[in-house]
Amino acid sequence: MNATLRIANTEEQPPTEAALISFRNIEATQHAGWWKEVRTKGHEDKQHEPWWPKLDSGEARESLIQVLTTIIWITSGHHAAVNFGQYPYAGYIPNRPTIARQNIPLEMGDEAMKIYNKNPDKVLLDTFPSQFQSLNVIIVLDLLSSHSPDEQYMGTHVEPAWTADEKIKSAFYKFRGRLWDIVKKINKWNDDPTRKNRHGAGVVPYTLLRPCDGNPWDEKSVMEMGIPNSIYI
Repeated sequence: MNATLRIANTEEQPPTEAALISFRNIEATQHAGWWKEVRTKGHEDKQHEPWWPKLDSGEARESLIQVLTTIIWITSGHHAAVNFGQYPYAGYIPNRPTIARQNIPLEMGDEAMKIYNKNPDKVLLDTFPSQFQSLNVIIVLDLLSSHSPDEQYMGTHVEPAWTADEKIKSAFYKFRGRLWDIVKKINKWNDDPTRKNRHGAGVVPYTLLRPCDGNPWDEKSVMEMGIPNSIYI
């Protein structure tokens, strides 16, 4: 808004009260239009639900913080947690078969159980997806789990405009410091032998929500590259 006011006042005179009110009204209109689109276009089937935050109430600031935090979380941390482990965890089809071509032997009667007891490996392979089906799934999972070459990661990228404003710059580095605290905590949990879900033989350490503490592209796995700032697929 300040830049706009300077353009409107070419002689660098302080803006009048009327000009300030006008620009505030424009901002309020744009703000209201954006929020209306989120509700009526983005969530048309839920637009009349009573639980939507009220951005035109006395608690508008707190509601806006809640809304923006939710949107940012969904497109960054939440997406990283559910997306980038798809190929590493599910790319090996026996870990997570996407389809069963036949029922389990117990559901197919005594004869099927006899065949299973005689040759369980064959029954298992006959139940898993075929090689063609598996290949199609693996290709999709690999694509979904990949990172864009120009991806920006939370806490590792600083916009030039942020460094120009001391308040924003200070807030960013404070946030970055909190991310490094999370890195230490996740690393500590991964090394904790009492946490059987992330430590021990054959157990993959949890890294999907671990912020990157260096160059993301130096990491060996897509799960270790950090938390992207956005969803790009």
